[in-house]
Amino acid sequence: MPTSKKELRTEYKNLRKALSFDEIEEKSLEIANQLIQMPIWDKTYYHVFLPIEEHKEVNTEYVLHLLSGKDKEILISKSDFETRKMTHFLLTDNTRIKKNEYNIPEPVDGIEVPSSKVEVVFVPLLAFDIHGNRIGYGKGFYDKFLAECKPETLKIGLSFFKAVNQIDDVFESDIKLDYCVTPERIYQF
Repeated sequence: MPTSKKELRTEYKNLRKALSFDEIEEKSLEIANQLIQMPIWDKTYYHVFLPIEEHKEVNTEYVLHLLSGKDKEILISKSDFETRKMTHFLLTDNTRIKKNEYNIPEPVDGIEVPSSKVEVVFVPLLAFDIHGNRIGYGKGFYDKFLAECKPETLKIGLSFFKAVNQIDDVFESDIKLDYCVTPERIYQF
């Protein structure tokens, strides 16, 4: 059973590659349905990632519908690959979204909101363990972003797959999740 970030990253990229479009839609909807049951809806500012379809990420459109139905302020980001920093913008009816060179859908411009305002972050990931550690693509964007958030900001991973027992090479700077939601269950750490 692989336990290093590198091995798990490879394994979970392959597992995602094997999913059909229909499976992604079905599992993404199940994840959104799990979210409804969580005690997280008393906040105002929610940060959501827009999925890289080519990487078969969780389709967050269902989460966006949930948030707009609850009249929440929704934030999406633009990534700077030089500094590895993310800038967050309020998602409005006027927001224009365009894919960057890495196929990440991003806002073209808009009203900027500082990380310190974010109360809930839905975090993309490849794999996670039963201790709340996560593995992303290894660029560190989310670790940097989450470090800028207030300590009480809720960090919720979204995953198609269940937790692994342990990720061996976790760094001190890696920020743990508070929850991870899969189609089958909600993990709380």
